[in-house]
Amino acid sequence: MTTKTDSGRRARANKRRHPLRWVAALLVILIAGWFFLQWQLWGIQVTVTQVSVHGLPEGFEGLRIVQLSDLHGHEYGQDSGELLALVAEQEPDLIAITGDLVDQESQLERVPALARGLAAIAPTYYVTGNHEWASVNVPQLKGVLEECGVTVLSNQYTVLERGGDRVVLAGVDDPNGYADQKTPEELYGEIQEQDGGLCTILLAHRNDRFDQYAAAGYDLVISGHGHGGIVRLPFTDGLLGTNRKLFPTWTAGVYTLDDSTLFVSRGLGNNTVPIPGFRLFNRPDLAVLELVTEE
Repeated sequence: MTTKTDSGRRARANKRRHPLRWVAALLVILIAGWFFLQWQLWGIQVTVTQVSVHGLPEGFEGLRIVQLSDLHGHEYGQDSGELLALVAEQEPDLIAITGDLVDQESQLERVPALARGLAAIAPTYYVTGNHEWASVNVPQLKGVLEECGVTVLSNQYTVLERGGDRVVLAGVDDPNGYADQKTPEELYGEIQEQDGGLCTILLAHRNDRFDQYAAAGYDLVISGHGHGGIVRLPFTDGLLGTNRKLFPTWTAGVYTLDDSTLFVSRGLGNNTVPIPGFRLFNRPDLAVLELVTEE
């Protein structure tokens, strides 16, 4: 037989246990939130995108480009082994590194293993970003990359041949570079003088200069810098720009202006501004471009 005294004791015991349940639930939520945030910060997402390019010749139809951008000195695995394995799985015809590879002089020691590994997978090309010019010895970095088999494009171009056709692959240094450097417009003019009529692909770190590159005449621009707008929200192109402005544009994926196309990677490392070391609904991006002729 249950007495009122027994019922009261059980009720008091249940009340004492309830706070423990809330603490346990909160702990589970915090742990799950921490793992989710780590996944958002470091869980690489491979994005494969078909990119239509004005004037792309038939021989380059289906060209597969893997783009690495904005690593900011981060390593995925010892000697970048995890990242290199993931790049190799994509079977690229060409690899493009579009700037902000490192942020500090101490990170230069991480470059050779990554550079050699990439160059062993496919022809690899590099252009500088703003962070390299702000924080490291850029000539030294370029030298290391070239020694490891990476082609550095410093306001220069090369002609690629495939299937009997030819295209121009050009690269510009970041505007943070030397004040008297060749402009993208001057480089385009040089291309037209020597190899006019070819489809032009430009590697350029800054996504927010697409209008300048489009006006110059480049057919395809491959950029980084925008970090996907830091926080990806529905119906927006991101919440914050790297210039600290709200609701930026041209931060991830494909965009067009007249006959020019821009592709922007969300980047593989974490941003340093405006919210250092943070990204949300915007996982690190190993971008794969499959080029197709514009219809």
